[in-house]
Amino acid sequence: MMVLAGGVAMVMIILAVAFTANRDGGSGEGGGGAAAAPVPVSLSEFAITQPLEVAPGGALNVVNDGSQVHNLVIEGDGRTADLASGESETLTVDLDEGEYLVYCDIPGHRDSGMEGMLKVSESAGAASAPAGGMDMPMPASGGNIDWDAMDIAMEESFQPFLEMVETGEPNTEGLGGQDLEPTITPDGYKEWTLTAEIVEWEVSPGQVVEAWTYNGTVPGPTLRGEVGDKIRVRLINKLPMGTDVHMHGMVLPNEMDGVAPITQELVKPGEEFVYEYEVTEPAVAMYHPHHHGQMQVPNGMWGAMIFSPKGGGGSADYTIPRGRTVSGVEIPADLEIAQEHNMVLNDAGVIGLSLNGKSFPATQPYALKQGDWVLVNYYNEGYTYHPMHLHQFPQLVVARDGIPLDSPYFADTVTVGPGERYTVLFNASAPGVWVWHCHILNHAENDDGMFGMVTAVKVD
Repeated sequence: MMVLAGGVAMVMIILAVAFTANRDGGSGEGGGGAAAAPVPVSLSEFAITQPLEVAPGGALNVVNDGSQVHNLVIEGDGRTADLASGESETLTVDLDEGEYLVYCDIPGHRDSGMEGMLKVSESAGAASAPAGGMDMPMPASGGNIDWDAMDIAMEESFQPFLEMVETGEPNTEGLGGQDLEPTITPDGYKEWTLTAEIVEWEVSPGQVVEAWTYNGTVPGPTLRGEVGDKIRVRLINKLPMGTDVHMHGMVLPNEMDGVAPITQELVKPGEEFVYEYEVTEPAVAMYHPHHHGQMQVPNGMWGAMIFSPKGGGGSADYTIPRGRTVSGVEIPADLEIAQEHNMVLNDAGVIGLSLNGKSFPATQPYALKQGDWVLVNYYNEGYTYHPMHLHQFPQLVVARDGIPLDSPYFADTVTVGPGERYTVLFNASAPGVWVWHCHILNHAENDDGMFGMVTAVKVD
C-alpha cells in the first residue's frame, strides 16, 4: 500500500508540473505563445553585431567574442555587466517599437567603433542562431560571408602602405613626435613651449578627426636633454577646458608634478603655467595631462621626453649593454646606433588603435640598411596591453621605464602595459620587408583587412 501511495503521489506531481508548464509557457489558448529565443549579440574589437532587431519584451543574449572586456548599453533602457572574454549575459529589452542607440561604454571603445542601432519591432522573429558564443570568430557584419571578397579586401588594404614603403612619401597629412629644439634663456634654462589645442588630424587616409594635441601634432613634440639641464616647459592652454601636464617618469619637485589641484592650480582656458626644475637622473619619460586624462590623453595629448647622462645628446643610447654577451649573442663594444625611434601606442579616443598617432596604412615604415643596429623606445599611452611583435629580428630588451636592466633579454614579442616604456635594440640582419605589429590580432586586422597597429621595416 505504501509503495502504491508513493507511486500515485509521483504521478500527481508530474501532472501538476506538466499543467503548470502548459499554462505558463505552452501553446494553449490564453497561455501565450512560446517565448522567442534571445537574439544573439556579439561584441568584439571594436564592433557590435549589426543589424540588430528584437521584439518588444524580447531579450538579447550578449556574448563577448573579443579579447578585451566589453559591455552593451541600450540608451534609455539598460546595460550588461562588464563582460570578460567568453562571458555572456541575457538582457531583456523593455522598450516600445523604434530605434535605439547601443554602445560599449568601456573608455575608448565607443570611439573606436563599438556603437550601433537596435531596432525594436513587432515583426522581429525568433533568432535563427543559438544563444551563446561562436565556435570561431566570424565577421562582425554577420550574414552570408563572401570569402573571396574578404581575401581581396585584405590584399587591397596593403596597397597604400606598400606604395609608401616604395616611395617613402606619407599618405596622410601631419607628422607627430618630431624633436622640438629648446630656446636657451639668458639664465641658462632650456625652454620649450607646449600649446594645448584641438586641431584636425588625419589618422589614416581620409579619416580626419578632431584631435586634442600639443603644438598641433599627435604625438606632441619630443623633448630631449641631459642630466644637469635646467629646464622650463611653458604650457599654453587653448582647449575649451582646464588642463595640466604630468611628466610621467621624470624625477622632479612635488610642485612640478602636474596634478591639479594637488600640486598646482588648474590651468584654465586662455591661461599659462610654467614647469621648471633641474634634471637629476636619466629618463625615457612621457608627458600628458592628468586632469581628465581619460579623455584628453587618448584623444591625442601625449609626447616623449628623453634625458641622457651628460654628453648623451638626449638619446636612450645609455641603456645599451655594450661589450656584454646576452643569450650567447655578443653585443659589440663599439656598437653604433644607426637609427633611434620612439613608438607611441594608443588604442582609444578619436585616435584609436594607432602607432605614433597614425593607423595602418598611414603608419610610418622604417627604411634600414642591412646590418643596422636600431634602438626603439616603446611608449604605451593606451588603455590595454600591447604585445609588440617584430618579424625576423629578435628584440633585445635593454631598459624598462628608462631604467637599464641588470639582465637584458631577447624576445620576439614585447608586451607593453599602459604607462610603461620599454627600450629595445635589434639588428637588421636580413633584407626584405618585415612586418611589425601588435599581436592582439584584432588590433591589427578586421573584416576589411589590415588596419590599426601595424607597420614594417624595409631592409636593403
